[in-house]
Amino acid sequence: MNRKKLSFWIEAMRLRTLPVSVAGVVMACGLALMSGGFRIIPSLLCLLFAVAAQIASNFANEYYDYRDGLDAPGREGPRRGVTEGDISPRAMLTATYLTLGTACAIGCLLIAFGGWILLPIGIVIALGAMAYSTGPYPLSRHGLGEVAVIAFFGIVPVTLTYYVQTLAWPTAVWLSGIAVGLMGANVLIINNYRDADDDAKVNKRTLAVILGRRAVRLLYMLNGLIAVGLMLPLWVKMEPLGMAIPVVYLAAHCGIWSVMPHRKGHALTPLLAATSMLMLFYCAGFAVAASICGVQAL
Repeated sequence: MNRKKLSFWIEAMRLRTLPVSVAGVVMACGLALMSGGFRIIPSLLCLLFAVAAQIASNFANEYYDYRDGLDAPGREGPRRGVTEGDISPRAMLTATYLTLGTACAIGCLLIAFGGWILLPIGIVIALGAMAYSTGPYPLSRHGLGEVAVIAFFGIVPVTLTYYVQTLAWPTAVWLSGIAVGLMGANVLIINNYRDADDDAKVNKRTLAVILGRRAVRLLYMLNGLIAVGLMLPLWVKMEPLGMAIPVVYLAAHCGIWSVMPHRKGHALTPLLAATSMLMLFYCAGFAVAASICGVQAL
């Protein structure tokens, strides 16, 4: 594969959004450090699983949106390799299922740490990765994309990564999963905020199309505030060090929010990347603070 062809595949992976899948695993590791249950091997397996599952979902989204006529050449946002003719539809479909299969194989290794309860959960995750873009009721086309992100990029990675390390599911971990999911939903909000006009033309009913840009911009702000609020009791346990992280997060969050109405089209893509990286900063900051402050009850 030549360098140019490789660049098309890298673009299809949507590297700007991959911190979303990494962040949930990192947050769970921070929670495990805080409770004294951190284990490196299952954590790394969860990280590989999360990244592979997200790439599979990104590939599926590109293929099925092309197949169903929802992508057109010259759309806003990242270049669509299949639509623009850079990648064949068959190659993209093959890559989708190979990547999803890789994620499933990694997930099976986690059974050794978390037990057979992970098998049905893994099947649901695999189906969810595809249900976002295809099936009888594609979630991304009916205003449910953000809900899917909260579940599969927040609650699932945080709770399951914590579980395979500790075999426990305390309430604080579930609240943290929701918080991470809300931050991940903000990445999708900016994506759909940018693409709202193109999506409306092809009847792709994202939340931005259904509610309008002003409403989802307000939702973006609320998601960040609620996310920090849900985890505030944990941050307080690590003050004063821990409290610096949510303060920096909220300041940057408000800054991105204030810029959104002044940008259109491709100019919004850097804000998507910034939101993704800010989410990872928040989760990594929690993990660092937890490792420094020592073991505490969740």
